[in-house]
Amino acid sequence: MNNMMERLETIARRYEELNEILMDPSIANDVQKMTEASKEQATLENAYQLYQEYKRILDGIEEAKELMKENDPEIKEMAELELSELEEKKPQIEEKLHLELIPKDPNDNKNVIVEIRGAAGGDEGNIFAGDLYRMYVKYAESQGWKIEVLEAQDSEAGGYSLISFMIKGEGVYSKLKFESGSHRVQRVPKTETQGRVHTSTATVLVMPEAEEVDFELNPSDLRIDTYRASGAGGQHINKTDSAVRITHIPTGVVTTSQDGRSQHDNRDKAMRAMRTKLYEMKLREQEEAIGSERRSKIGTGDRSEKIRTYNYPQNRVTDHRIGLTIQQLDRIMEGKLDDIIEALMNEDQRLKLLGEEQ
Repeated sequence: MNNMMERLETIARRYEELNEILMDPSIANDVQKMTEASKEQATLENAYQLYQEYKRILDGIEEAKELMKENDPEIKEMAELELSELEEKKPQIEEKLHLELIPKDPNDNKNVIVEIRGAAGGDEGNIFAGDLYRMYVKYAESQGWKIEVLEAQDSEAGGYSLISFMIKGEGVYSKLKFESGSHRVQRVPKTETQGRVHTSTATVLVMPEAEEVDFELNPSDLRIDTYRASGAGGQHINKTDSAVRITHIPTGVVTTSQDGRSQHDNRDKAMRAMRTKLYEMKLREQEEAIGSERRSKIGTGDRSEKIRTYNYPQNRVTDHRIGLTIQQLDRIMEGKLDDIIEALMNEDQRLKLLGEEQ
């Protein structure tokens, strides 16, 4: 408990320091400094407010105990009621504070780049990849996030053999980081004449967007090619070499973009995707080097790890990592992912809290 109070005092002091910095007129013209201070204060806001409430409860308990020493029976009775209420609130606030003090993933507030690939099941796997993309678009819209397609490889039967897109918004990675893995679908494909249920898969990879400060690219390590884009994209698309392919020579990682408005736009998108992919590789290497658990106690984030099954005949979705089954697959596919994502985030917090206590 003493350790918790010390940490909270440190947070409170830093929060108040940042308040003074932000109120200083001399910072008004320094946009970068102001942005950094605002972002840091926002990360401390919840812990600071909870700590203020906790201190009020502790003070209230002390005052109520003092009042109970009075001879006036009416004052004594009121003090007993007050003490009872405060004693009930105290452990609830303590639990919230414990959760708030768990070290956060530094990538939680970042935008993400998502890659969805049709895997086992041929055409049906690609069609399902398209269904997953639509599901995430709907969820992103419900959160007020923006989506930007980086690369799309259409499948003849529908859906995508690969679709890569960026999602921008507040706390995107914190909510989507557990989506990485193999998603399995069980349903009767449109091409199935006997009405048999088939099992197919699509893989999802969610990567925190890397900023220039996270990963510096050496231009001499890159090969940049332009080519004529194909598919939908406006009349100009087949007339100019607007699509861009970037290869990172040391690792062989390739990123492409052809959905931008210009070659410059596509180059920017492909470069952001490249930086993000290499940052993801760097994060994994670091985690393996220190022998810690991979990214999350819930899952490794490997594409090969089966994380969820979508069973259409029974309108059921099951997340295998936390044993959660929901009989509303139709709602889930319309982007109503809140129940699943909340359950995964809560389980991750619970496991982290256990780790803190051990």
